[in-house]
Amino acid sequence: MFTGIIKAVGTIDKIEPSEGDLRLSVRSDGLPWLDFNVGDSISVNGVCLTAVRLSSSGFLADVSVETMNVTALSDLKQGNRVNLEPALAVGDRLGGHFVSGHVDCVGIVKSRDGNARSVKLEIEIPQDFRRYMARKGSVCIDGVSLTINEVSASGIEVNIIPHTADVTIIGDYRTGSNVNIEVDLLSRYLERLLSGEHESAISLEFMKTHGFA
Repeated sequence: MFTGIIKAVGTIDKIEPSEGDLRLSVRSDGLPWLDFNVGDSISVNGVCLTAVRLSSSGFLADVSVETMNVTALSDLKQGNRVNLEPALAVGDRLGGHFVSGHVDCVGIVKSRDGNARSVKLEIEIPQDFRRYMARKGSVCIDGVSLTINEVSASGIEVNIIPHTADVTIIGDYRTGSNVNIEVDLLSRYLERLLSGEHESAISLEFMKTHGFA
């Protein structure tokens, strides 16, 4: 489990084939890597990966073909920067929202515009996942917990403050960039509760009455 608060930005040092899969070598001076253990989970651009080797300068992680097929990690090249977050530890502050590191879909940056000192991004979301987006709700983009400003017919708009642009790879985004999207876990549970598959006291009318819809 993660929070969507990026702890460091790393660089892809090497991408190597490994028995049909890929192995990523990630380098970063932003975290004390030798304090972690082999087997620990690390979010790389919002994708939960397992550290298989650690050094003072970074870590190695295996990436399955399935993960490459369903995430934007397939776009990575040597020298690319990536967002990094170690798994949440008991007692850590939860500054963003609960993030699983299981990417739902790949979005596309459709526009990038200045908005005072911030940047407004329009992200196209695949149709099957737009129903999980809500104005002022949460979304995770490349591992970054963000608030949705607006929902449109094709996706969402988010506002990036200068600090977030400075400490994540979001400052590198350009029109056409592919990004990993993880929807808010709460929206998935609400969909399940409201689906009618199981008897529940929670209904759409109940949600409206109590100010949740």
